[in-house]
Amino acid sequence: YDMRVKAPAKVNIGLRVLPGREDGYHGIESVFQCVPLYDVLYVKQTADFGFGCTVSCDCMTLPEENTLTLAYKAFSDVAGVSKPINVCLEKHIPAGAGLGGGSSDAAALVNALEYMYNVSLSIEDRWNIASKVGSDVFFFLSPEAMKSQCALVSGRGEIVKAFPSRQDLFFVLICPEVHSSTKDAYCLVDNWYAPDWLWSGPAYSSLVDEYNSDVKSWSFINSFEAPLVKRFSQIGEALQDLKNAGAEYVQMSGSGSAVFGVFESSVLADNAAFDLRKKWKRCYSLISS
Repeated sequence: YDMRVKAPAKVNIGLRVLPGREDGYHGIESVFQCVPLYDVLYVKQTADFGFGCTVSCDCMTLPEENTLTLAYKAFSDVAGVSKPINVCLEKHIPAGAGLGGGSSDAAALVNALEYMYNVSLSIEDRWNIASKVGSDVFFFLSPEAMKSQCALVSGRGEIVKAFPSRQDLFFVLICPEVHSSTKDAYCLVDNWYAPDWLWSGPAYSSLVDEYNSDVKSWSFINSFEAPLVKRFSQIGEALQDLKNAGAEYVQMSGSGSAVFGVFESSVLADNAAFDLRKKWKRCYSLISS
């Protein structure tokens, strides 16, 4: 293969969903935090008489149109390069878990293509590509956010304000064996909060201060959590198990179904993960970086 590139997962520390907009999207307010759980992409240019982007993945069947094929097409349109490629995807980030795996894969492919074809994408180019692939792609295509590993994200996902990541967040991640589709999750949220859309949790202007405060005092909310817990009891069970294991803070990530707990130390996180793996097959101990 011509290139090997890693695609990190993210967790949402707080995720407020705003009412649906006229363009069909919902606004969000969230802190996106990268965590060291990675998919790996192997990218190879194929024979010149081929066409498009072919994707192979041993552990799951991808739809014919997926975030990688969309990213390839969007990159080709923007950069004017359409040489055929093959992508072998080594999947480690669970799909349908609210961890941004598909979006991160798309961004990693764009970065690989930019390097392979010696193209220099402007931030406008990157935003143009992200807008055609998915809302979380903006974060993963932001050079500043990938450097700091953390950002305040709003709008439909396109307003990305990077800020320094904490080095003292010790996560334990549980992925229950349920699949939460983003589209279905937004429908649940619309029905759950309509017609009032009353808010709790910190205001957008104080999200960064909240992130940097004592974890025990965090008051973030994830708008998806209550309706998803009602639909999937395993999500609520995983949250409770993390609390029982000593997490200082627990929350669901994204539109689910992954949940995370933040622990005081790597030792406490590792010990908790060791015990929780007896019940939860997909359980990870991860440190913010």
